[in-house]
Amino acid sequence: MGAYLSTFGSPSGAQGSLPILGDSSDLTISAERRLGDRIIRELYRDPDYIDDAVLAEYVQSIWQPLVAAARVRGELTPELDERFAWEILLGRDRTVNAFALPGGYLGLHLGLIGVVETRDELASVLAHELSHVTQRHISRLLTQQNKQTPLLLGAMVLGALAASKNPAATQALVVGGQALAIQNQLNFSRDMEREADRIGYGLMAPAGFAPQGFTGMFDKLQQANRLNDNGSWPYLRSHPLTTERMADMHSRVPPGSAAKPTGGAGPQAFKPGMMAARARVLSNPGVDVLRQWIAEPLGTGFSAQRAEKQAAALYASALGSSKLRDWPQARATARKLLDAVRSDPAAARLASLLAAEIELAAGDAAAAIALIPPASSADANDGRPELLLRAHAFLQGAARHDAQTLTGSLQTWVTTHPRDASAWQLLASIWQTTGQPLRAIRAEAEAHAARYDYAAAVDRFKAGQDMARRGVSAADHIEASIIDTRLRAVESLLREQAAER
Repeated sequence: MGAYLSTFGSPSGAQGSLPILGDSSDLTISAERRLGDRIIRELYRDPDYIDDAVLAEYVQSIWQPLVAAARVRGELTPELDERFAWEILLGRDRTVNAFALPGGYLGLHLGLIGVVETRDELASVLAHELSHVTQRHISRLLTQQNKQTPLLLGAMVLGALAASKNPAATQALVVGGQALAIQNQLNFSRDMEREADRIGYGLMAPAGFAPQGFTGMFDKLQQANRLNDNGSWPYLRSHPLTTERMADMHSRVPPGSAAKPTGGAGPQAFKPGMMAARARVLSNPGVDVLRQWIAEPLGTGFSAQRAEKQAAALYASALGSSKLRDWPQARATARKLLDAVRSDPAAARLASLLAAEIELAAGDAAAAIALIPPASSADANDGRPELLLRAHAFLQGAARHDAQTLTGSLQTWVTTHPRDASAWQLLASIWQTTGQPLRAIRAEAEAHAARYDYAAAVDRFKAGQDMARRGVSAADHIEASIIDTRLRAVESLLREQAAER
């Protein structure tokens, strides 16, 4: 992926008519958000989109401190903070890439998470992309293209995002002289890239990350750009990094600190490697590669590796064995992993979640429930992986007597996270299983609305209305009233959506 979005790199050629920094934008914040919503609706439908609770939580634990630092430093204005989405989507693509889209949406390829060695390196990518958004670089580019409609530009972005899987098909989408002219200006200018580097660098220390994560990530991206070049159209490529930008980041690191490892020993030392291993396995690398990773802990030199490397290898081996449905091997390796990281509470939690995930995939929901860490062990930013795993285990037949507690936890979660489509869908399935069809229909509708599929949401809300008219229990009257209110709200959103086409 990489279109009019940042790929944490710079364009490969001069951009003749791009705006200079400081130009105002004719595109309002609301218009930019609507354009982003239109694009993101399609990305939610992409088969490569993945809502992995464990990886998403890890990314958010890095993302949220950066957003907080941007607020404190004045980079993120209150209006932008309130009106933009600030959502990060994960994609299974194995290329090393990240991108920003209109309206405060960001994306990360699992390939990028899979190569980072420290939290600081991943933070540098997110800080860079966040700075593109806070500086409204996208709206500046759209303003420059003011003779073209935002919808045409949106179509260009969607075509570019599709190119990583099928460049030939994308070329069929990019037709006509106008589209070819636009494509040359969809990439961020060199000045914008430098500004995102500078502001992103300034967010690192206030957010609790080592700024030298930028230099480590740049080195990885330089290597990745040589490996990722697939010959597709220029605006679809990850842009090569300039030596000027790399030198600028190196010069900003205080003398004597550039060579120090970041995010190494200490609390949560195992976590980055384990999460990188998870990203690599979930990116669907193929059976042969999975078998190589499964065999790595059995190699002669394995015991000589650093403890963090061993933990990452054990994690990849256990998850890879599960993907190949070798349950005995997966369980045995997961136990070794838990023994190896028991001294690190954050890593031990991840190992327990993986063991529970393996049991659930093997069909033993009761064993999975027993392995899920208790809710009290999670800190304030944790809990979603445990909650969703318990819901999946419930639907496989475990702990049916605890339905009220589980639905209560899910309802509390979606109240504070109303755009969590996965949680809404699980809540719908549980309510259907426990004989509460009206509530199930409403939750299905909310799941569609969370993904901006307002037409499907309206359909389900109307189905709920029809069910309510046929007669509901006294307890369902409140639910029927909620459905009526939500239907009117989503119908209004659907009309706005239709008017944009």
